[in-house]
Amino acid sequence: MAEILNIKWLREPEDQDYPAALSYLSLIYDEATAAKMVDDLKNAPICQFKAKDIFRSSSLSLLGVSNSHVNKDRRKIKKGVNLSPLLLVRDSANGKVVIADGYHRMCAVYSFDEDAIIPCKII
Repeated sequence: MAEILNIKWLREPEDQDYPAALSYLSLIYDEATAAKMVDDLKNAPICQFKAKDIFRSSSLSLLGVSNSHVNKDRRKIKKGVNLSPLLLVRDSANGKVVIADGYHRMCAVYSFDEDAIIPCKII
């Protein structure tokens, strides 16, 4: 059984999360659309979802603890370091949620507790 820890979160995403989200979203959407999405994410309120629901709605594969980025985030969790909230985009046309930033954090959190509540910004 996975170890369940008290996972700590920052109140707002870190500044570097937005350019990372823009880089990723620019691969999926045209640059103007991606830039508008990032602007909307900056203004979106923080909300919360369970790790398992984010995972399921994204239709992504769950990265294992052997992934270096997931492992790095797992170490942060164990040390009590606050994680940055996720940035999510609803892709209604495909019935999915795009994890614009925070995929590795979500996988790290899920490895401890699939029912963990994750703060997010979603548009």
